[in-house]
Amino acid sequence: MRVITGIARGKRLNALPGEEVRPTAERVKEAVFSIIQFQLEGRRFLDLFAGSGQMGIEALSRGAAQAVFVDVRRESVEQVKRNLQATGLDKNAKVLQMDYASFLAQKNQAFDLAFLDPPYQTGVLQQALPGVEKLMNPGGTILCEHPATEAMPQQVGAFIMRKQYRYGRIMITAYCHQDMA
Repeated sequence: MRVITGIARGKRLNALPGEEVRPTAERVKEAVFSIIQFQLEGRRFLDLFAGSGQMGIEALSRGAAQAVFVDVRRESVEQVKRNLQATGLDKNAKVLQMDYASFLAQKNQAFDLAFLDPPYQTGVLQQALPGVEKLMNPGGTILCEHPATEAMPQQVGAFIMRKQYRYGRIMITAYCHQDMA
């Protein structure tokens, strides 16, 4: 796993061993950042269910102003911090160890871009979406990684499904504010 482009291009990132953390495949990561390539510069990025932090780190490398990483597991949070230090991107990052529901309940931050990649087939993605929608700035984009077999809602609050992208068994669903659709 590596940073694809930007100021930390080529830097290696590490993930925790085992089945509990499932890093986003490199081709899917490239596709996600192709989708939002013109929306990143100077924006705030939320990496919810951060795991290794590779998505938020890629966003920072490509010019995001700040990335917030949230994960419930202490081991994941420590790995995100190590990856941020290894890439030199830690000054624009905030890493929080807490569950997604507690983070979303705070409602004290606003984001331009959010990436959600929770454990598959648990219903957590559908539970988290309404809370994430409330934290989004108008004109923002929410990106969800999920199995292609998992149904996603057409609308979440003021955000509507803009498009779905399929990469084998993985799907990326993009939501944008209805005023931007």
